[in-house]
Amino acid sequence: MAACTTTYYESGRSWSARASERNAGQLAQQTLRRRGVRTPEFYFPKRFDNSRLVKAPDPVRAREMRLFSAAITILFTLTMVYGLQHFSAIESGYRIESEKQVREQLREENRQLRLSEAQLTQPDRIDAEARKLGLAEPAPGQMVHPSAGPDVSAPALAQVSPPAALAAQ
Repeated sequence: MAACTTTYYESGRSWSARASERNAGQLAQQTLRRRGVRTPEFYFPKRFDNSRLVKAPDPVRAREMRLFSAAITILFTLTMVYGLQHFSAIESGYRIESEKQVREQLREENRQLRLSEAQLTQPDRIDAEARKLGLAEPAPGQMVHPSAGPDVSAPALAQVSPPAALAAQ
């Protein structure tokens, strides 16, 4: 189907005048393009009257297009579900690896804390620190074991008495 468009400036001229002008322009350009070899090219306007044509409905084609659309939709949906599962699995793998690294860091930190606890609770170290602070070993009667019950016959080691200034008041 041939289509012809017009511009604002060409709207007053006839089709044949426009076609002859275009043919003249094409002949002038051919001499520049072909270096001396002239083959004339002419364009003839074709007029088609398609106003009487009416598109008839085609139920078979419509059914085929619905089937094709449904198949493409199902294929697209399956592809998206597969992609979602695939990327979810990749993301889970990354998350598992990062949590493994965190677990290893926590294990190392726990090991370091146990080492420092063992170092800080050594009896020799505690004794040395106590001597630096001016503490001495307890006398034999000063030690009280929590598991032993109170001995009534033993003298009391300490008594609570209010200070003399408070008792006078």
